[in-house]
Amino acid sequence: MEAMGLSPEFWLGKRVLVTGHTGFKGSWLTLWLQSLGAQVSGFSLDPSTEPSLFELARVSEGINDQRGDLRDLGALLEIIADTEPEIVLHLAAQPLVREGYRDPLGTYSSNVMGTLNLLEAIRQVGCVRACVLVTTDKVYANKEWLWPYREDEALGGHDPYSSSKACCELLAQSYAASFFPADKYAEHGLALATARAGNVLGGGDFAPERLIPDVLKAWSADEPVTLRYPQAVRPWQHALEPLAGYLQLAAGLYEQGPEYAGAWNFGPGEADMCSVGEVVELLANRWPQARGLRIEKSDLHEAGLLRLDSSRARQVLGWQPRWTLQQCLTQTLDWHLAWQNGDDMRTVTLGQLNLYRGAL
Repeated sequence: MEAMGLSPEFWLGKRVLVTGHTGFKGSWLTLWLQSLGAQVSGFSLDPSTEPSLFELARVSEGINDQRGDLRDLGALLEIIADTEPEIVLHLAAQPLVREGYRDPLGTYSSNVMGTLNLLEAIRQVGCVRACVLVTTDKVYANKEWLWPYREDEALGGHDPYSSSKACCELLAQSYAASFFPADKYAEHGLALATARAGNVLGGGDFAPERLIPDVLKAWSADEPVTLRYPQAVRPWQHALEPLAGYLQLAAGLYEQGPEYAGAWNFGPGEADMCSVGEVVELLANRWPQARGLRIEKSDLHEAGLLRLDSSRARQVLGWQPRWTLQQCLTQTLDWHLAWQNGDDMRTVTLGQLNLYRGAL
């Protein structure tokens, strides 16, 4: 039996808007919502990579696929007024740390002003009952201590990407307090939450400067893998893990209102907190012709140690990770090999989604 908020009984016929539906996580989420019977509209720029999961898995089939920029308030007002979503899942963003260094203005513009425009469009139109804004585990003022961060820890962000996402958290807090306060829920009817997830893996991620895409690209070309921070520890998890949390959180907001508002962490178990080098070694065990490693030092700051405490999600939502890191890497590699083999990737992707749903 599927967990709360993950069953077709809840999602069937629900009007849902997904921003960033052409991205890696957005594509997985949109397929999942389709499989649950939701009426999905998507608002996003074109896919940022070629190839992309969105195109390979034919994610646009069966949804209202709209293209646009979150920095265009008029376009957001139009799609929300036209589709009247009951639930909004906001994933659209500039998601890369190193791109944030190269283009800080574009990163802040997309992530901060885009989120602000979405919140304002939701406020003006007034049809949305539940909104989940997806940020990142990097919103915390990371002191690189050993214990995991809880949702009430101080926000920060050393680099422009992390800082821009912390700004989104502050925007959410401000709009919740100013326009959607809990004590006036009967009047406005909207419950708002933010979701902070760790480093996600999975089939169909072709973004540059992410670990697994870089590793698979190098090995496919019979080249060694270049690592910048092999000792860096990250909260690794398959993309479906936090996506399950987002769906459960959205359902909780829809049914229980402000009780489920605020910030939520969705991170892996302690056993899956591994270094970059350890993840590559695990993957190499499954790749028969894996080449060696080379270290390329970078002057750009990236966190060395980051852990999440997901106790709130576990205790309140009943959410928990279902796949070990080894299972996650196996599914990621199997997807990649199926793509190289020329398989139908919509079928493969839905097959892995159904396999994960069977573990719930």
